[in-house]
Amino acid sequence: MATMNPAKLRPSEAVRLINSTPLHDVLNDRQLRRHRERAGFRISDDNGQSINLFKYAAWLREQLFIKQNTPVQTYEEKKNAVRNRNIALALAGRDIGDLPEVENPELKEMCRNDFKLFCESYFPGNFTLAWSDDHLKVINRIETAVLRGGLFALAMPRGSGKSTLTECAALWSMLYGHREFVVLVGATEAAALEMLESIKTELEINDNLVADFPEVCFPISALDGIANRCAGQLYKGERTRITWTSNEIVLPTIAESPASGIIVRVAGITGRIRGMKYKRSDGRNVRPSLVIIDDPQTSESAGSLEQTRKRVRVLAGDILGLAGPGQKISGIMPCTIIRPGDMADTILNRQTHPDWNGEKTKMLYTMPKNMKLWEQYADIRAESLRTDGNFQAATEFYAEHRKEMDEGAVVEWEARFNDDEISALQHAMNLKFQDEAAFMSEYQNEPLPEDMGDDVMLSVDEIASKVNGLKQGRIPLECDRVTAFIDIQKSLLFYAVTAWSENFSGAVIEYGAWPDQHNRIFSLASANPTIQAKFPNAGLEGCLYGALSELTDDLLSREWEREDGALLKIERAMIDANWGQSTDVVYQFCRQSQWAGILFPAHGRYVGASSKPMTEYRKQPGDRLGFNWMMPNVVGKRAIRHVIFDTNFWKSFIHARLAVPMGDRGCLSFYGRHPALHQLIAEHLTAEYRVKTTGRGRTVDEWKLRPERSDNHWLDCLAGCAVCGSMLGATMPEFGIATTRKAVSGPAMRLSDIRRMKTGDLPASPALSTQGLKLSEIQKNRKK
Repeated sequence: MATMNPAKLRPSEAVRLINSTPLHDVLNDRQLRRHRERAGFRISDDNGQSINLFKYAAWLREQLFIKQNTPVQTYEEKKNAVRNRNIALALAGRDIGDLPEVENPELKEMCRNDFKLFCESYFPGNFTLAWSDDHLKVINRIETAVLRGGLFALAMPRGSGKSTLTECAALWSMLYGHREFVVLVGATEAAALEMLESIKTELEINDNLVADFPEVCFPISALDGIANRCAGQLYKGERTRITWTSNEIVLPTIAESPASGIIVRVAGITGRIRGMKYKRSDGRNVRPSLVIIDDPQTSESAGSLEQTRKRVRVLAGDILGLAGPGQKISGIMPCTIIRPGDMADTILNRQTHPDWNGEKTKMLYTMPKNMKLWEQYADIRAESLRTDGNFQAATEFYAEHRKEMDEGAVVEWEARFNDDEISALQHAMNLKFQDEAAFMSEYQNEPLPEDMGDDVMLSVDEIASKVNGLKQGRIPLECDRVTAFIDIQKSLLFYAVTAWSENFSGAVIEYGAWPDQHNRIFSLASANPTIQAKFPNAGLEGCLYGALSELTDDLLSREWEREDGALLKIERAMIDANWGQSTDVVYQFCRQSQWAGILFPAHGRYVGASSKPMTEYRKQPGDRLGFNWMMPNVVGKRAIRHVIFDTNFWKSFIHARLAVPMGDRGCLSFYGRHPALHQLIAEHLTAEYRVKTTGRGRTVDEWKLRPERSDNHWLDCLAGCAVCGSMLGATMPEFGIATTRKAVSGPAMRLSDIRRMKTGDLPASPALSTQGLKLSEIQKNRKK
């Protein structure tokens, strides 16, 4: 047997030697390995290569002594020890460790108050072309809004980078702590979520930001895209309180970081915006201090005056009020003008919204002088695209005549053109030739007005501004007859009351809806309360009958005071009976009403250019023919006189009266002094447009409902009121119709004639009739 040195035993020799005692197997290789790892060099003389049996025995005796003098752990103590060990391991895994060093501290500090340098340094891939003068102006405005406060709305040509600039502005304000709470608002919540997702992507993968903003980007990268890790993330044993969801970001809470705990939240402009706040880890409640509203309208909302008005109201109230009492919020709104008068156009107007400091830029500020050459270019371009699939020939033509074709043109961004173009002007003109309407809207921010007929109509603001200063319900001095019209809808009754003079000067003295909506701005679709809510136990006919009864009792029993103190009552009123579901109940109501003597069902008839005009209708016995209206003699189950009138003519008539300047004969005005009171009725009056149409040797206006509008009910009401005025003798002298309402001598009247008068069947007076008379004869009759 080989001699062994107890002071230098190999591990295998030590195991064999110890197990050779009468105690037999007391040690194995695994146990010895654990002992060596715990004891280290204390049981070896040659750096752990061998085992000193004497030192090993001494170490084992020491371990036995420690064990014998250590209190025995209970089960609970052991369990707690295991739990504490597991917690320590978990904490070690949740703690992100030390932050990396900032790679470019000097650059980071230089960009703190320089937004342009920040964009160029940290987003070089987004801004590859040279800045235009407009870009520099916009950058300066954004910088001012973020650093010093204020509101800024900007409309730039499509593709100019306005949305990218505003996203960078959000990141700049967050990373440097310029703004503590940022809100991103989109036309819809989905649009706002896309903007937030873009910002999150930059914070995760933008190497430039990761290098210089480790206090923000390193904790974000530690999440590995798993939002569930946010709640447990630690930095030096303290929670970072980071939030990383689809609609909210809270940047990590890191001591001495200017971005610590910055909040970013999103919302759609029609969603929940009011009352946003957040409680920080230090216990402070913070409210938004910067709001970025990115293209806050859709094509649909831009075409709706109601939606436009609602969004402007939300912007002025809910959004700008986010900062709370006594605080001002900063705002940046990149937008695109889709239609004249839409939300963007309204906010950018410095006359009506000077606080937004609207900036409207264009792709092409001045058109080139030599448009004849450009017209040739357009022809060559179109032909080249048809035959070759490109416009190379047109580009060669432009290169040959470039000096003459560039003369006079002022382009916004000289660096903006495509690879197959040679200048920014050529790029702009190509867009113009491709689709001029889109070019004017998307690139010039001057959308073309919609072609809605040949005649220029008054705008909503122009109509609403025709106020006469009188109180609601007060009749102008020159008016001596009062009329009313009720338009029936399933859930509401719309009505108007007008006063007329002999020459058709008039005033709208009252209008509204029944039931009262208790709101100056409403629509039929949003009616609350409705007729059905007033009569919950009645069917449709019962609801309409009850509503008509209450409304007519209110209007027709009232005395309306004139400026001189005279009291007038409504002399003629009509109710729309065209809706099939209401026709029978309207006739029944007019027949049974206590106001039957002055109340008539009315049928508006669409008389187009190809239709027979009402002036050519042949009068039948018992009929009453007026100027583009008639009251036919009727027999049958309804047994009540009704009125038929030409809706196209009387709608044109109302717009003609509105177009007459204040003070001139034939002018129609509204009560009150404030145009804002009449915005809604002005929208109803412009809900239709007219188209000049020729047929049967005559040209007439044909009125059509605008596709983006649905409420035109007060237009119908005013047209009906004018018909009632005509029935009472009002006229325009140019119509060639006698206007006198004085009693004239005539044949004696029988009792049957008087009864017919009570139902509106007035016999034609010789002094009033002009059928078949020449102009000279009419003038003679007037002199008499």
